[in-house]
Amino acid sequence: MNKELMEALEILEKEKNISKATMLEAIENSLITACKNHFGRADNIKVNINPDTGDFAVLAEKTVAEEAEDPLTQISLAEAKMIKPTYEIGDVVQIPVESKSFGRIATQNAKNVILQKIREEERKVLYNDWYMLEKDIVPGVVQRYLGKNISINLGKVDAILNESEQVKGEVFQPTERIKVYVLEVKDTSRGPRISVSRTHPDLVKRLFELEVAEVKDGTVEIKAIAREAGSRTKIAVKSNDPNVDPVGACVGLNGARVNSIVRELRGEKIDIINWDDNPAFLIENALSPAKVICVVVDEETREAQVIVPDYQLSLAIGKEGQNARLAARLTGYKIDIKNETQAREMGLFEELGLDDHTEEGVYEEYADSYDGYGEAEPEEGYPEDAYEEDGYEDGAADPDSQTEQG
Repeated sequence: MNKELMEALEILEKEKNISKATMLEAIENSLITACKNHFGRADNIKVNINPDTGDFAVLAEKTVAEEAEDPLTQISLAEAKMIKPTYEIGDVVQIPVESKSFGRIATQNAKNVILQKIREEERKVLYNDWYMLEKDIVPGVVQRYLGKNISINLGKVDAILNESEQVKGEVFQPTERIKVYVLEVKDTSRGPRISVSRTHPDLVKRLFELEVAEVKDGTVEIKAIAREAGSRTKIAVKSNDPNVDPVGACVGLNGARVNSIVRELRGEKIDIINWDDNPAFLIENALSPAKVICVVVDEETREAQVIVPDYQLSLAIGKEGQNARLAARLTGYKIDIKNETQAREMGLFEELGLDDHTEEGVYEEYADSYDGYGEAEPEEGYPEDAYEEDGYEDGAADPDSQTEQG
């Protein structure tokens, strides 16, 4: 019997990752259930299964009495002595129960117990596997649109990409392969319910871990990420090895590494900057590609004043305030950006002791950047003072501000 049974259990263990011990326990419970359905009770039924050979025995424990008033739990002294002459009143005798004698209904119920246990264990294994992948990225295949949501096949299970977690402008075709970030895994009666995202900032972080070996092994550490999904991401990196350039490692040879991530994100721009424990230097780096004259930080209020050359103001603020907004989120500081002319009119140069920093000196100091960005005119359709119209009075950017993605 039991060679075929053990082979079946081994196949089940390999295919569905359900342990043999669990299934033997399910068989034991099914036999007890069959006894209960056949005899009406199973309080005194014991099942012994050999885990190596699969041999099993169903035994009914009966107490020896002068006369058996309850044949299910008692055996007469005369019958007991026929089994073993040394039995006395009060002894417990184990009587084998022939499972072949079970009726059709009892057998069907036993089968249902085993099938139910298999389904429960399969759901449990799936849930445990996917729970371990929570807050990670996984590859998936687009199946179909469910209204405005998208069904993603992840192998043995499906996930839902809700509209709120989709990047505006991204359109997927059925059978298309994409990477998604696992937001949450819930255990339900129908198996694990998995919610995924394409907008979460950690999606970018996990992509860098996959693509950049130095990030995966901890040589390069991602300290902060600010993202407006589908448009632009700023990422601050730090090297734990003085011989490794963190930005260069993330960019790769001829931009190979970062370009691979940009392709996965459908062209989303990625700015990689050096992390600095000094908040002033960090803010200066975060406003890249704009060049900065001076940064004054108030660590108590988490606010910073930034002065930039006149021709760099629109670049520092960015289209619709995006560059300043992302810099504020990345650093955690409220950033107030002013150009040099505004700063002089407000007397900030005198206040900060920058009187000798003449306008000519500024332009000489930033000549290289000026050449690199051409005339650095405000972006088309975005006037130089538009930050005031966008709610960024004097170029202020708040890290807590939320804008529509994309």
